[in-house]
Amino acid sequence: MAPAKTTQPMKATAPHTQSSPLLSLWNAYNETTSTRLKTIDAFLVFLMLSGIIQFLYCILVSNFPFNAFLAGFASCVGQFVLAASLRSQVNPANRSEFKEVSPERAFADFALGSIVLHFFVYNFLG
Repeated sequence: MAPAKTTQPMKATAPHTQSSPLLSLWNAYNETTSTRLKTIDAFLVFLMLSGIIQFLYCILVSNFPFNAFLAGFASCVGQFVLAASLRSQVNPANRSEFKEVSPERAFADFALGSIVLHFFVYNFLG
């Protein structure tokens, strides 16, 4: 006869009360970040993904008109820097750092910088 199997009672596990750090970060971001900053953040993500796609295309497929790759990639990087600067200037948490810069002035600087950047990018294309 086979020995009797002994079963141990299963321990009751408490439900997972702590959420993951990424989920809590996402929830805090959604609750505390204004719509204006979320829009700028979405644009920053778009620029980053666009630069990554251009870089991967250059590596994997071809970089035949190399100046076109450089112009496109420089445009993404330059626009990212300008948008990150805009985000830091319009963020209410940074108001003490940018006392004399209004949000309208920051956007005007961003727009003028973007025009100058794209003028140089267009001229670099040839």
